Amino acid sequence: MNAKRITLIFSAALLLLLAGALVRSEAQVSVDIHIGPPPVYRIPAPPPMIVIPGTYVYAVPDIGVDILFYQGYWYRPYEGRWFRATSYNGPWAYLEPHWVPRAIIELPPDFRRVPPGYRHIPYGQFRRNWAGWQQERYWDRDRQWREARHGGPEGRGREFREERHEGREGRGPGEERGRGREEHGHR
Repeated sequence: MNAKRITLIFSAALLLLLAGALVRSEAQVSVDIHIGPPPVYRIPAPPPMIVIPGTYVYAVPDIGVDILFYQGYWYRPYEGRWFRATSYNGPWAYLEPHWVPRAIIELPPDFRRVPPGYRHIPYGQFRRNWAGWQQERYWDRDRQWREARHGGPEGRGREFREERHEGREGRGPGEERGRGREEHGHR
């Protein structure tokens, strides 16, 4: 074999090798937008619950994060996104904004403020009864819930209702979010 032929074969082999490497590196390029869950927040024992006045959304009171319950699911806002779980301790899965229930999106801006003496519901009682309470509209008949919803016996209700509707623009607890669905008929 002469030197020209060896150089030609070597060059061709090198070109094929480089072409294969380029194709392989292009095939490995992918776009993966991963929205990670919020940091773990463990509640060591089943938490007491409160019903947010004017809604059938429940909240875990007196903790450092917003953990809400509505129609069989737990919700948690984090960095402007919503996450959903089947347990108050997670695991949390990202929820597209259009799947966040309207009842959660439209919570009053001061929903975290629990009136003094407002009823904390033991977790066992909450777990056994939340569905029946919603179906029977139990909280609509509860005096303490109505007073908290309307601002107490002194009549702060009008002020509370105005506060609730000012500056809504599709926002509720957490930061920004999209429009929600009224019900979970799409489970």
